Formats: sequence, C-alpha cells, structure tokens
Amino acid sequence: MSSLQAVSAQRLYRLIADQIASKISAGEFAPGERLPAERELAEQLNVARSTLREALIALEIGGYIEVRVGSGVFVVDPRDRSMPMSTDSRPADEGADGSGAANAALLAAAREASPFELLETRMLIEPECAALAAQQGSKEQIAAIEEAHRQMNPDQSPEASDFAHDRAFHQAIAAACGNAALASMVTHVWDLCEASPLYKRLDKHFVDAPAWRAAIGEHERIVSAIVARDPIRARHAMSFHLLAIVSRLSEDITA
Repeated sequence: MSSLQAVSAQRLYRLIADQIASKISAGEFAPGERLPAERELAEQLNVARSTLREALIALEIGGYIEVRVGSGVFVVDPRDRSMPMSTDSRPADEGADGSGAANAALLAAAREASPFELLETRMLIEPECAALAAQQGSKEQIAAIEEAHRQMNPDQSPEASDFAHDRAFHQAIAAACGNAALASMVTHVWDLCEASPLYKRLDKHFVDAPAWRAAIGEHERIVSAIVARDPIRARHAMSFHLLAIVSRLSEDITA
C-alpha cells in the first residue's frame, strides 16, 4: 500500500507571496521595477487588501521587494537578496527549564497568526477589558493605568521603549478587569504580536510620529473613561483605538 504524504495548510497570504515571488524569480518583474498598486494587485488576485499587505511584508522580509512608504513597492535585485523568502524564525534552543520549547511554540504560533488576525483578536478582547476595568478596577490599578499612559512620549517618533510602555498600558487595563483569564489572553496576544516578524515590520513602516501621537490621544480617551467609571465609553474608546490602528496599518503605501 502506498503511503500518503502529510499536507500542510498554507495561509492565504503565504500563497500570494509565493505566487508573486515566482513571478519575480521568473523575471516577469525586473529588479528596480515598481509593482502595480496594492489596490490593482488585490483586484487581480481577488483577495482583501489586508491579505495582500501581509504578503508584501512577507516578501520584503524575504528580500524580494522593498516597501517605500510614499513611493511604492520595488523589486530587489536578486544579488542583494540576503535570505530565502520565509516568515519563519529559527526556534530557540531548549534550556534546562524548558523555556526554549516554550519560545519555539510561541514563534510557531506567531507565524500562524497574521498581523490583522492578531488585531482582530485584540478587538474581540480588549474593549471588554476596558469596560470591566472601568467597573471593577481598584484605585491602585487605575493609578497604574494612568502612570503607564504618562510614560508614553507624544513629542517624538516612537522608540522600542515606547512600544514597551504601550504594551504596559494595555496590560494594566487587562490587569484591572478583574478576570485573570482575560488578562492572560491579552498578555498572550501581545506576546504573539512581539514574536511576529510581519507585525513588527508593519509597525516599522506605518507607526511614525503622527501615528504615535494619534494613538496617545486615543489612549487619553480610554483613560478618561476608565477614571470616570464609565464602562460604555471605555469600551467604545478602546474599540475606536484598535480600529484606528487597523486603519493606520492599512494606509496606502503610495502617497
């Protein structure tokens, strides 16, 4: 009896990336050539703009293209390609405490969850955390939310420390919701975001100083609602903030 090989299900954005990479390798797009606009490519491929955006970021990580926000997407000379096209990261070696296996599992999960799926998950969880924090957060927990918000500097482009403060702000809200399971889910989703090469590259391209200031203003409205013990306003403010993030990460690459 012949044996059958296991088939791995590929994510749609990876299939799209492989298709475009094949065309680049076949010379259908020359080095230095600008690819068609995202809207046109999405229509040709019959996929959502968000899926195409994820495919393009995967291609950039693989060294096939260069994304120039404000100008477009350009094919990279294969001689300048530093690595094969992959969104994978090498798993860490397993330590005596098993942390390597845990890190490898996290990286594997981060590769499976696309950036916009991670944001969709946050939109399902974090607005309710904000509402619960407004209802149930202690004075000390709300003070921690306010302090995390104060740590973010709106007067400059975001740096690595600012993203750490951003995470601390959202986790402080989750910690104040009174539900340990929800708080743990928020932590896990943020871990996945930080472990995702695609998510980090999207941030690099689209979270500039104006976007950072907008996010801090949105945080201000969330804090105000929680301090006022207004769960409805807190839920709406968090939903608005996360939808605004999706919008900023979906902005046209060309000016």
